[in-house]
Amino acid sequence: MTEGTCSKFNERLEDDSEDEEILEESPCGRYSKRREEVQQRDVPGIDNAYLAMDTEDGVEVVWNEVQFSERKDLKSEKIERVFDSLIELEHPNIVKFHKYWLDTMNQAKRMIFITEYMSSGSLKQFLKRTKRNVKHLPIQTWKRWCIQVLSALSYLHSCGPPIIHGNLTSPEYATGGVSPASDIYSFGVCALEMAALEIQGNGENNANVSPDNIQHTLDSLSDPQQKDFIEKCLRPDPSTRPTARQLLFHPILFEVHSLKLLAAHITVKNSKVFPESVIEEAIHKHYGTPDAPLADLVSGSETKEFSLSNLPVIEKLEKFMEDVK
Repeated sequence: MTEGTCSKFNERLEDDSEDEEILEESPCGRYSKRREEVQQRDVPGIDNAYLAMDTEDGVEVVWNEVQFSERKDLKSEKIERVFDSLIELEHPNIVKFHKYWLDTMNQAKRMIFITEYMSSGSLKQFLKRTKRNVKHLPIQTWKRWCIQVLSALSYLHSCGPPIIHGNLTSPEYATGGVSPASDIYSFGVCALEMAALEIQGNGENNANVSPDNIQHTLDSLSDPQQKDFIEKCLRPDPSTRPTARQLLFHPILFEVHSLKLLAAHITVKNSKVFPESVIEEAIHKHYGTPDAPLADLVSGSETKEFSLSNLPVIEKLEKFMEDVK
């Protein structure tokens, strides 16, 4: 190893050591704040976000900080009610809130809360990476993303009272009349951006998207069901927008055959009879190669072979079984 290489290697080690330096600990001593900032926490209202360590579970978490200046009114009771509700949330598609506390020891008061660390990054980063490689997002990827977000929104909106995300893209945000329907509009904007990978005139927080830009992007979509799905989310009148649960049953998302769903439930409930080895590879093993004929389709005088490769793979069997569980 040359002297120059050794020097660069040592610099990287020093940088890693600085990132892992413990700057602060939670009052309970469980969470240790590091110097490394978390870039994907593109969330309005959060002033700083750092990587931290959960010393009990041995996993990385995010240390979020909200600064309270003289302009920001610190209503501790209201804040505690909000965070108490957030900590109780349990859903696979919602970032987990672990703990929160108020720091009033310093001159600048802070609300600090610990959340799950999502190492895959933000939606904005995903779109940026995807646009480098493809012109259009695969429809199955788009559907899977929509189902996950709508599942989370349906869960939040079913709480009592409903928990509203309140993203800035909703037209009702300016008037203060935010409701679950506002979340549906915001979701619609995100679903449109996912489908087209870009909305012309889109700002940093989607707040600068004009109706003309939205319509222009909608017109560029080739799938009529996808277009209809997004148009329903973006209806100007909030009362006419479908709920998150209703959208989950839109034809473009709800395409699981009832017999397939029944078979999956039976498999899950009888795990001893049907072990987890019942996966997609087992199907190929049973039927042979993907080109092996399964049946002959007769249409008049024409006969066509139907093979395993002709089956449209809507989703991986493992993923489907996991969703049923």
